[in-house]
Amino acid sequence: MTNGFLSDPYLPIEAEVLACTHETANIFNLHISFIERHHHNLYAFHPGQFNMVYLYGVGEVAISIVSDPEEKHVISHTIRALGRVTRALQQLRVGAHIGIRGPFGRGWPLHKAQGKDMVIITGGLGCAPAVSIINYILARRSQYGKLKILQGVKHSDDFIFRQQYEKWQMSSDIEIHIAADQAGPKWPWSVGYVTDMIETLDLDPRNTVAMMCGPEMMMHTAISALTKKGISEHDIYLSMERNMECGIGHCGHCQYGGLFVCKDGPVFAYPEIKALFKVAGF
Repeated sequence: MTNGFLSDPYLPIEAEVLACTHETANIFNLHISFIERHHHNLYAFHPGQFNMVYLYGVGEVAISIVSDPEEKHVISHTIRALGRVTRALQQLRVGAHIGIRGPFGRGWPLHKAQGKDMVIITGGLGCAPAVSIINYILARRSQYGKLKILQGVKHSDDFIFRQQYEKWQMSSDIEIHIAADQAGPKWPWSVGYVTDMIETLDLDPRNTVAMMCGPEMMMHTAISALTKKGISEHDIYLSMERNMECGIGHCGHCQYGGLFVCKDGPVFAYPEIKALFKVAGF
């Protein structure tokens, strides 16, 4: 999947922070706009792709895009403040300038899923790629069949996007299952593993596409559960996480066998990486 607008993939394009909203103490949404407005008309991406977000004098980090591709004036990223760059991004105020390279990578094959039922599975805190799918489908609801969303977290306090899930839950044509390994006293959803909920789903395996992101052990277990219910491996897609430092396959940090997650992924059909995915620690 090619870059949306850059003539030079090494050159960051200047953007301005429009807003910074927080989901938790260390997870926030950064909404930006290009300084030169014509870049918005040239910029194009697919859900599942990412930008390299550059903070002057600090560094650069790969971040998934969560806004809608048809939104031409605002680009949104959901970021977890873990390292030097992401913590510095969290401190930015409205009007601050950053650099953007992208979009990079291969996104979700949502065009192939049109007319089919969808199962979205996500675990842990790295659920931004899944949120981009959900937002995309809801904005084009008539193009897709039944939508089932499964979200799992280690502890109920880790659950983010509460307002979004409450809004989605109000829709009669969306089935939502949320589970926490450990739950606090006011946790309204299930306790257990997100993969256990797959067994309870009523699925049409011949007309269902599954897309997931999260810890690889969780995805490995989910794949086993989905295939046992008759879903083809060719209808299962994963978003892989690796240390992506250049975005164009030059630095080698995200090499995955003969593949590079930054340019051949981050979204892969399961058969593409099945042999690698079985190797522990690879």
